[in-house]
Amino acid sequence: MPAIHTELRVVEAPEKAGFVVRKRWQSSLLTFLMVFGPGLIVMEADNDAGAVSTYVQAGGQYGLHLLWILLLLLPITYFVQEMVARLGIATGKGHAAMIYERFGKWWGHFSLADLLIVNFLTLITEFAAISLALGTLGVPPLISVPISAVALILLVVSGSYLRWERTVIVLCLLDLAWFALAASAHPHWNAVAHNSLVPNLPPGRVNSDLIFLIIAIVGTTIAPWQLFFQQSCVAEKRLRFSDLKWARLDTLIGATFTVLVAAAMMLVGNYGREHGIAFVDPAQMAKAMLPFAGKWVRNGVLLLMVNAAVLGTTAISLASAWAYGEVRGWPHSLHKKLWEAPGFYAVYIGCVAAAAGIVLIPHMPLQLVIVSVQVFAGLILPSAIIFLQLLLNDHALLGERWVNRRWNNWINWSIILVLFALSLLLAAQVMLPNLFT
Repeated sequence: MPAIHTELRVVEAPEKAGFVVRKRWQSSLLTFLMVFGPGLIVMEADNDAGAVSTYVQAGGQYGLHLLWILLLLLPITYFVQEMVARLGIATGKGHAAMIYERFGKWWGHFSLADLLIVNFLTLITEFAAISLALGTLGVPPLISVPISAVALILLVVSGSYLRWERTVIVLCLLDLAWFALAASAHPHWNAVAHNSLVPNLPPGRVNSDLIFLIIAIVGTTIAPWQLFFQQSCVAEKRLRFSDLKWARLDTLIGATFTVLVAAAMMLVGNYGREHGIAFVDPAQMAKAMLPFAGKWVRNGVLLLMVNAAVLGTTAISLASAWAYGEVRGWPHSLHKKLWEAPGFYAVYIGCVAAAAGIVLIPHMPLQLVIVSVQVFAGLILPSAIIFLQLLLNDHALLGERWVNRRWNNWINWSIILVLFALSLLLAAQVMLPNLFT
């Protein structure tokens, strides 16, 4: 059989044929734009409804004293998700599929059950936030929740990954409005810088509420579903090893943007605290801020809560659908139409519909549910990262070039130990309620 030779040439193209790349920086920019998406989405979608409640509560109860935790979490979020992107590119498979393949069915079922439970509970918090926010704007839950559920389903079932990704990136960028809200609070920027760079705790003794909130911040900044979502997303885009540096940049941009948005949420919460507002939930706080902040601040907080919930719902539901589809061996791709991957889309639709239905139950303590789910996510996170760490040290799977380096392992095991310590603190608080009083 004769050899086949291929040659890449840069030719003069007709004006209507499209854009001709002639310079290296243009090629790099276009490559980055093609790779860009999963890192930003996985990070900013984690600034979901639970995150809004948690960060605003941190500012509403403790002012600026917990800002330094966000700066500490920035490199942690990047290192964890960089491993996910690297694993997805190296294997071309989702996280759930790799756990089943490398650790067997028992551990596979364990990790999948953890993921599906915490994801579903988190979905309830997303619709709880939609109910709270739009209810404050005068839209009854019986209208806002079902309409939101239908819109979220239509967003995904179009059979186009690219259309879904572009829409969600736009929703992520809407969170830039948090910076405008934070600036309108006229914070003392010297105090913001000091509390961001210097670890400190609020005045008074450490108590159970503070420990609970710190664990919730960790749980909402790094969530188990992110590991499954980004790896499946990378596999869905069919990224190659030559794309890894751009996937890393995408992840770094996403991590930085997410932490800055979280800090802006804390500043908004602190604005309410400075005006003597007792925090119950972000919707109540936004309503109470109306007399001194104006309608645009109130409406901005409420609409951004809805935006956060929509981002979280679509990403978390897709993480569950991708993971379950991978394990069952079903077609599981946003490139496929509804009738080409019925099981995959059924999981997504079922998760969205069931969570929306539960939120409509009367007298549900929504804010308590929202924060408690973030804590639960923080509790199961260490076990999820351990699987990731073991996979990234599998030389037979990744080869010598793509496995973790020694410094990677030192950082990652340190992260795992810190997360386990926080989990033990929470367990101690639950079993011994007076321990931190």
